[in-house]
Amino acid sequence: MSSRAIVGELQKRDYNTFKGLNRTTIDGWIDRSGSKPRWSDTALERARLGNDRSNPNAGQKGVLVSNLALHKVNKGSNITQANYPLVVNAIKDQLKSLRLGNAPLTVVTVRGIFIATIIHMEPEILQKQHQDGSTFRASESFVRKWLHGTMAWSRRKATQAAQKQPENWEDLCERSVFRKAYAIKEEDIPPELFVNSDQTQGLFAPGDKMTWTDTGAKQVPLFGGDEKRAFTALVSVSSNGKLLPVQAIYTGKSDRSCPSRNAPHYHDLMKTGCLLEASGTTTYWSNQETMRSFVNKILAPYFDKEKIALHLPPSQKALWSIDVWSVHRSNEFRNWMKKMHPTIILDFIPGGCTGVAQPCDVGIQRPWKLSIKRSYHEDIVSEIVDQLKDKARTKDEPIRLDNRLGTLRDRSVKWLWNAHRTINNPSLVKKVIQYCLAEPGKC
Repeated sequence: MSSRAIVGELQKRDYNTFKGLNRTTIDGWIDRSGSKPRWSDTALERARLGNDRSNPNAGQKGVLVSNLALHKVNKGSNITQANYPLVVNAIKDQLKSLRLGNAPLTVVTVRGIFIATIIHMEPEILQKQHQDGSTFRASESFVRKWLHGTMAWSRRKATQAAQKQPENWEDLCERSVFRKAYAIKEEDIPPELFVNSDQTQGLFAPGDKMTWTDTGAKQVPLFGGDEKRAFTALVSVSSNGKLLPVQAIYTGKSDRSCPSRNAPHYHDLMKTGCLLEASGTTTYWSNQETMRSFVNKILAPYFDKEKIALHLPPSQKALWSIDVWSVHRSNEFRNWMKKMHPTIILDFIPGGCTGVAQPCDVGIQRPWKLSIKRSYHEDIVSEIVDQLKDKARTKDEPIRLDNRLGTLRDRSVKWLWNAHRTINNPSLVKKVIQYCLAEPGKC
């Protein structure tokens, strides 16, 4: 079979893997010195090494490999020890230990283990500058490839159908904008009194409904996989760029289900006016009681304060834009709003259009969630580094991640504090609201 035919056959079997392969590469793998072409010793050895092959002098991709690496020395070949094998083996042992304990392993968690182990054992890995000027960062894409290749692991995750955007979404959004414009004009509503709110999920372990484990494994036990290990954050912004205090809702029926007052940055978060509340149910989602609490303790006081600052009468109307979630549009909630807060006009984002017409959903939630993810990663690195530095810990003792709900709940206070500082950006808020009102779907 010719080199060209080999390439064609490989691409026919797995195009994504072999799409960059060409016949000249195949020619380099073939030894034609004998009477009959054969695979060269170098190619056979690399095939034997499989996913462990690497060039110790390579850039970021070759920094961490496991057992042996094959590279050329002068005119011949030589098998030498791989780059930082002790670091690689330590990472592999920690990951295997965590999986044996059914701990959820997300890319964020694994990356935290990478960074912590490198900082403890070989910090120069992160400082070394490669030929292209880059440094090793253990990016999420690198971690995924490393897990697929070195560990032969794959990600297991439950999936569900995504929300479908209606075909006439542009017409629905245009009508929504006209309704807002009418209310703002007729009631002389200033930007300070136009607020958009949106609930978002904050995972205690980002991606805890999925984990990395052996490819092809039929049974994938997961500690905490069937628990409600998350909280709800109700984020609100005003049209003049202000970020309102966040309401965070935790599963439980008493204050004991909320973070401890001794949690890091608890008092910093409280100074922002943040409201930490138990759901009063077995879930962490907003409900009639928590929505009323938000209006009474955050939204209405904000509107009253702004009216005073603007020298407006208490009877001045305000506009509150929310999505068409069942609790929001229920007769019970709307009747309560009319009775208790008649100056607040409810404006509903069209169903299925929150991704293009709701400011919080379009441009606020993403940086908020990225901040939560980054804070979680920092906690993982800190926790692992502390264990690695613990002199009382034996060399063979595995790393343990504290996945207790109480611990994660207390850590969420710092995550909320960091997220608040991230999205408390008036220029960002104004820009997002402008896009949603003027050009929905184009931001």
